[in-house]
Amino acid sequence: MTHKPTSSLDAFANAKLKALEATNRRRELTSAARGPAMALTAGGRDMISFTDNDYLGLSTHPAVVAAAVEATQRYGAGSGASRLVTGNHPLYAELEAKIADFKGMEAAIVFGSGYLANSGIIPALVGKSDVILADELIHTSIHAGLKLSGATVRFFRHNDVAHAAEILDAERSRFDRALMVVDGVYSMDGDIAPLKALGELCASHDVWLMSDDAHGLGTIGAGRGAVAAMGAEGLVHLQMGTLSKAIGGYGGYLAASRVVIDLMKTRARSLVYTTGLPPGTVAAALKALELIEADAEMVARPVMLARRFTEALGLPAPETPIVPLVIGAEADAMAASAALAEAGYKVTAFRPPTVPEGTSRLRFCFSASHRDEDVTGLIAAVRALGLSALTKAAE
Repeated sequence: MTHKPTSSLDAFANAKLKALEATNRRRELTSAARGPAMALTAGGRDMISFTDNDYLGLSTHPAVVAAAVEATQRYGAGSGASRLVTGNHPLYAELEAKIADFKGMEAAIVFGSGYLANSGIIPALVGKSDVILADELIHTSIHAGLKLSGATVRFFRHNDVAHAAEILDAERSRFDRALMVVDGVYSMDGDIAPLKALGELCASHDVWLMSDDAHGLGTIGAGRGAVAAMGAEGLVHLQMGTLSKAIGGYGGYLAASRVVIDLMKTRARSLVYTTGLPPGTVAAALKALELIEADAEMVARPVMLARRFTEALGLPAPETPIVPLVIGAEADAMAASAALAEAGYKVTAFRPPTVPEGTSRLRFCFSASHRDEDVTGLIAAVRALGLSALTKAAE
């Protein structure tokens, strides 16, 4: 039955959806049941997922699951309130101490999600009289923080330290405080920010450097993230990240000096006015970090598998577990994703506005829990579909 708009709101929504459909940009939610070793059932089809951010397979690790169950049985299914009320259950202190140690910082604070962290940290530090320099490919959640801050924002070309220096030389003196924000690992390209060079630049201009290490923790730098991988210890003032990717659970965090963390507890609105994470979620993250610290082979495996994949297909060697195949048109990327699903592999097509116009792509993410034969089968499927050749033509 065709739906007839019953109000101007319905008419507006219907028109927007039709416009998105015309450009292959409408999104839909698909139920997906995940299992061990990146097994996935979606749309009535059993597949191996190469699209998750579960880089170490810890979301289904028995020890992580057991830690979540035990904490839930002990403390309950929810936290009951915001952290400043009664939601700051005892497990938080252990997790934050572990994160601070991992990141080589004095202290850490856990937020409800990575999006909440970025939208709360930035406005707590800078405002209308200040300036923010940001890499042009920063994550959408960072953009939310930029807008909420009210600060002047200047974008520099992706990973272009010289361009960032030009902007600072021309404009730094006009503003009270300055913040630079970058991703540690860029989720759509899989490359790493030049944090050492950026850190040295920021130090010379009294700029605070913030890195979103959502895709770096647990995958590079012996598991400690982009700062460790790039030799930038002591140069990045604000190390933000998530607990929902290699950690396998949910939440966000900031690691910084103790006084900055104390400020966040009072001024970061997305922390102050959000219910605390469930105890089971916090316990799971703590156990995951313990496993990362103890198992160097597990941490190294995702990048090793990504390199096996690219070597077999003649693609550039990756720095991280993320391998993008830029195809170009939205419809072509969606068709390639559908063809891989038919072959038994879930690989999501990413389209604008998530990626720039004309760069719709497949993004392959490799996990320590992938079996060798899964990667071998994926390579064969990509070859059979001619996707690597299509990618080279698009480039």
